[in-house]
Amino acid sequence: MNTNEYKVYGYRWVALAVFALVQASIQVLWSSFLPITSEAAQFYGVTPLLIGLLSMLFMIVYVIVSLPSSWAIATFGVRKGMGFGVILMGIFGLVRGFFGHNYTIVLMATIMLSIAQPFIINAITTMSARWFPVHERATATGIAMLAQFIGIMGGMAVSPVLAGSLGIKAMLIWYGMLAFAALVTFFLFYRERPATPPSASEKEERFVMREGLKHVFKTREGIFLLIVFSLGLATFNTVSTWIEQIISPRGFNSMQAGTLGGIMMVTGIVGCIVLPLLSDKTQRRKPYLLSGVVMIVPGLLGLTFVQSFALLLFAGAILGFFQLGLAPIFMEVASDVCKPAPEATTQGVLWMFGQGISVLFIFLMDYFRTESGAMTPLLLVLIALMAVGILLIALMQESRMTDV
Repeated sequence: MNTNEYKVYGYRWVALAVFALVQASIQVLWSSFLPITSEAAQFYGVTPLLIGLLSMLFMIVYVIVSLPSSWAIATFGVRKGMGFGVILMGIFGLVRGFFGHNYTIVLMATIMLSIAQPFIINAITTMSARWFPVHERATATGIAMLAQFIGIMGGMAVSPVLAGSLGIKAMLIWYGMLAFAALVTFFLFYRERPATPPSASEKEERFVMREGLKHVFKTREGIFLLIVFSLGLATFNTVSTWIEQIISPRGFNSMQAGTLGGIMMVTGIVGCIVLPLLSDKTQRRKPYLLSGVVMIVPGLLGLTFVQSFALLLFAGAILGFFQLGLAPIFMEVASDVCKPAPEATTQGVLWMFGQGISVLFIFLMDYFRTESGAMTPLLLVLIALMAVGILLIALMQESRMTDV
C-alpha cells in the first residue's frame, strides 16, 4: 500500500464548520414553534394541534423522504445531494418568513422544509468518511450532531424572545435569513472531498443503494443497531414531546418541565462531545454503547417515578447525556458494520425507523395514559424495551476501526 495516497487536510475543519451551520439552521426552523404554541395558535386563529403539526411534520415527512434522500447523497455526493436540501431550506425558510402572517403558506413552506431535513441530516456520516480518518469520525459526527442540538436549543430559547418583542412574522423572517445565509455559506465553502482521501476505507467499493439496503438487513449487528437506535430515538422524542405531561401528575409545574428539558439538552450536548471523543481516543465502540444503554434505564426509571425535583433533574441529566451522546457512536458503528453499504443509506435507515417509531410512541403515550393522567404504562414499556436493547448490544461484536 502506498501511504502517500492518503492525506488528512486541515480544511476538513472548515468543511465540518460549514456542515454544522447547516445542521443547526434546519433544527432552528424545526423547533421555532415549539415554545410558542399558544401564542402562535392565537396569532393564526387555529388550534394548538395545528401549530403542533408544524413540528410533527418533520418527523412524519422524514419517514417518507429518508431513503430517497440517502440515495441522492450516495449517488450524487454531499454537495449535490445535501445541497438540494440546503436550497429548499434557504428558499422556503425565506418564504415562510415573508408570508409568516398566513398559516396556509407557512404550512406549505414547512412541508418543503420537512422534505429538506433528511437530505441534510442523512449526509452526516458520508461527510465524516469523505474528510476524516477513522479515528476522528465519531468526533466529527458528534460535532455535527452537537450543532443540531444547539439549533434546537437556540430555537427554543430565542423564539419566545423574538415573537414577544418583534412578532411571529418577524421571527420567521430572521430564521429565514439565517437559513439563506447557511445556503450561501455552504455553496461557497463546502467541498465534496479532499484531493486525496483521508484513509483507505474511503476508497473501498460500495454497493448501490438497493444492494446496500439488502446488506443492512442481512447484517446481524446492523439489525441489532437499528433496533436499539430506533428505541433510543423514540424514547427521547417521546419524552421530549410529553415531558410536561409525564411529570405533572406528580405535582411538577410547566416551569419545572422546561428546566428538566433544558437539562436534558445541555447534558446531551456534553455527551455528544465527551463520548465520541473517548470512543475515538480509545479506539473502542462497544463498551460505550453497552454502558450507555445500561445507564438509560435508571434515567427512565427516575423520570417515571421520582418525587423529588432534584432527583428528577439528575435522572434527566443521565438520560440526556447518554441518549444524545451515544447517537454519533451508533451511526459510526452502523457505517462500519454495514460496509460496503453507503454511509448515507445506513444512516437513512437508522433515522427513518427511529422517526417512524417515534411518531407511533408519541401517539401511544397519550392513548395509554391512566385515568389520573399519568403516562406510566408506556414508560414502563420503554424501560423494558431498553432492557432488551442492553442484551442486543451485549451480543454484538466490537466494531472494526481501521484506516486500512
